[in-house]
Amino acid sequence: MDRVEQLLGQARDATGLNNFGEDSFREGLERLVASADAEADFNPAGKMGFDMQIVGLLCNRLRIEDWYSRHPEIDEQEIVAPLIGLGLPRTGSTALSCLLAEDPAIRYLRNWESNEPCPPPELATQHDDPRIARAEEMMRRRDEHFPRMKAMLPSTATGPMECQNLMGFDFKSQIFQAFGNIPGYVHWLNHEADLVSTYRYVKRVLKLLQWRCPPTNWRLKNPSHSLFIDALDAVFPDARFWMTHRDIGSVIPSVADLYFELRRNGCDNVDLHAIGAEVTDFCELGMRRMIAFRDAGNEARFFDIHFAPFQQDPFPAMAALYEFLGEEFTVETRERMQDWRRENARDKFTIERTPPETFGIDFAQLAQRFAFYNQRFGIAAAR
Repeated sequence: MDRVEQLLGQARDATGLNNFGEDSFREGLERLVASADAEADFNPAGKMGFDMQIVGLLCNRLRIEDWYSRHPEIDEQEIVAPLIGLGLPRTGSTALSCLLAEDPAIRYLRNWESNEPCPPPELATQHDDPRIARAEEMMRRRDEHFPRMKAMLPSTATGPMECQNLMGFDFKSQIFQAFGNIPGYVHWLNHEADLVSTYRYVKRVLKLLQWRCPPTNWRLKNPSHSLFIDALDAVFPDARFWMTHRDIGSVIPSVADLYFELRRNGCDNVDLHAIGAEVTDFCELGMRRMIAFRDAGNEARFFDIHFAPFQQDPFPAMAALYEFLGEEFTVETRERMQDWRRENARDKFTIERTPPETFGIDFAQLAQRFAFYNQRFGIAAAR
């Protein structure tokens, strides 16, 4: 039995279920496993973590399909005009999504339900669901294994989560490359894979999550959507977007350091220059695709937010965003956002950053390479 079949079998055994749904996930799974086995150079802990991640995603997919088979009416749910955050990572998008999550009139993807979407959450029990405690324990273990993550990517069990896990159910997601050097899979994902099936599955999960737990006014976020914007648009043609911006000389080192933190426990010999090149490549590709999409008649669907003024005072931008959406920015929502901001000060955690040159980053070359982006959005270099 080959590796993929072993992983599929482990998921079947763990759940007692057999139906994975449509086969769209299989090519990504096969390419991912082949790339990881041949290229990732995982140590024993890394190999174990990789297999656990794959089996966990497969188990969730089996459970999702089981709920749909028993309740086909779930598919009648509609996802209407979601607001989706995208752009470069490490540009303040996490803080912005957390502020948006404070609006009681909207629905966002919560960390705990991203980890375990089944059984679908219910309105009456959503705040004391046992999965919240399990997510909190998972985050505690994460902080033990990745001690700098608390400062790099602060999050809570009930806070907003990117769509990465949902994309992972179709095995076309950036989530995998964060934990290991898998260039074969990354090239396929960025240049050859068709992600329409992936976003259809994202929509399938969102329908499940809102079925018994409204509201249905979704606020989503994932910087890597920029790479696959045409496929995203094919599945969510009525979506509107917010896009955060920051000097690329601050973005690339921060993303590279995040990848380093996530990889070093599972690999004894992390290639830092490879991380720097990989991050730079996908950031450039994503921005070129994003600008092309905007220039192809979609500019009116975007709301832009710049990092520095947003960090200093986010509320002018939030008020303008609500005006862009044609929605009321209520006093209650503003006060809840203010409370969140006070409780989550930027300097709450401090860490030692890895020097940018360690990743082979040359700021002059970055400025030249991303001049198209800086000029398009009026971004001044911070260096």
